[in-house]
Order: sequence, then structure tokens, then C-alpha cells
Amino acid sequence: MAKALILGAGGNFGSHAERAFQAAGWEVARYSRGSDMAAAAKGAEVIVNAMNPPMYHDWARLIPEITGQVLAAAKTSGARVLLPGNVYPYGQQPGLWGPETPHLPCARKGAIRAEMEAQYRASGQPVLILRGGDFLDECSTTTVMNMLVLKEIEKGKMTRLGNAKVKRAYAYLPDMARAGAALVGIGAALPDFVDMPFAGLTFSMDELQAELERQLVQPVKAADFRWWLMTLTSPFWELAREMREMRYLFETDHALDPAPLAALLPGFQGASLAQVVEKHLRARG
Repeated sequence: MAKALILGAGGNFGSHAERAFQAAGWEVARYSRGSDMAAAAKGAEVIVNAMNPPMYHDWARLIPEITGQVLAAAKTSGARVLLPGNVYPYGQQPGLWGPETPHLPCARKGAIRAEMEAQYRASGQPVLILRGGDFLDECSTTTVMNMLVLKEIEKGKMTRLGNAKVKRAYAYLPDMARAGAALVGIGAALPDFVDMPFAGLTFSMDELQAELERQLVQPVKAADFRWWLMTLTSPFWELAREMREMRYLFETDHALDPAPLAALLPGFQGASLAQVVEKHLRARG
């Protein structure tokens, strides 16, 4: 039985990756933070690097450290690395984003992620970057959707973080993790380095509001996020400072190209916006 080592199995992507690989018939091992990663990776065919500093904490120092550890473990074990990527490296350029889109980050965290991905590409190790938009997971307390957008949905209210008509990319994590396990399962047919967009869902806040109203059978009041609070508190609150830097993504129309994934996984079907909204509403009671 093939073995997958999950780094960050308690986190958003890692927890779903663990379940997806188990469902696909893999032996799954959890990495214990602080232990010998190379030893833990012995015998593994894939290392899922879902270890990410929470709430944007100290990215400039921690992400290069994690990257170095993962690449060393992959080199020792010969395992492929599966990395959940994001859209930060693309900056604000227009168009459908995909493997051929140049990395033109416009924010510091985008530059950190772009540099990290360049290290993986140059390493010579088999790597699959599975790139998704904003994470969606009805059970997570740390997604933007649950922390901010739907925070007051029980009161018939939602919060918009940007232009209500801007369409943005979202990745429903159970689907994204399932796609990752399926791609790794292709085996030798998968190229050594793969930059794979996971198109997931693309919708605007207007479309989300309409779907919420349809399912709740009542009006939903939409209020704009108070970004001025992030400015006010950023000198002494790290999360506020880091979130403010990413505000551009809530004002930039973007979507990920579905064609590359469809070429390798024809027939792969993810959840619809209606299904994801229903799951979030049920999870919130």
C-alpha cells in the first residue's frame, strides 16, 4: 500500500488531504511538528505539505524554513511533494490564470509564495502545486468565509470585503483534496513538476447573497467590511496588517483555468455553489 505523509494534518487543507488519501486507499501517516521530517518521510511516495504559518504569522521567516525541511525530506525519501498553492503570485494581472500565467506579485506575501514556488521548481524533485482560490470549508473557523463573510448570517446579515460584483476564485477543500489525491494517483504519468490550477468555484458577493436569500427564503442584508479598522489596528495587530495587504484580491476579478485539470481528470466533479452554501448554512445551524 502506497504511503502518504501529511504535514499539517490538523489544518484546513491537511485534514481534508488526510481523508482524501485514506479514501483513495493510501496508508496515511501524520507528521509530528518538531520531529525528524526525513525519518517520518521514509517509505512515503508523497509528502503533502499543508504546513503553513497560521493567520499570516511571520511568513518571511517561517515559509523558507518549512520549504527547506520539506525539500530535504523529499530528496531523502524520493517522495513527490503535493503543495496547496494560492493565487497570490499572480498579482493583479487580468485574464484567466493558469500554468502559463507569469508570476507578477504585487504584495509582499505574493513575493514570498512566488519565491517558495521557484525553489520547488528548481529543486529537481517531483512536485505538484495544486493551486486554488480562497479556501472554503464549512467546518473551519479560520476561513474568510466563516470568520467574516458569514459571521452574522444567523441574524440575516453578510459582510462584503470588496466590490459586490467582482468575481473571485474559491476552492472547496474536500474537492481540492480529492483532486490532489487523484492526481498523485496517476503515478508515473504525472510530469515531475506540475503547476495545476484547481478552478473550483468562481462567484461574486452579489451571487453569494442571491444564493443565501434563495436558500434562507428571506432577504439577507449585505454590509461592507470596515477596512479602516484594519488600518487603525495594523500597527499592533499582525493579522490586521497582513489582511490589509491582501485587500487588492477582493477588488480584482479573477478565475483559475479549469482545462488542465479536466485534461488529466476527465469527469472530475466538484460541489456547486448551491451545495457549498447549503453545507455552510447547515454547519451554522
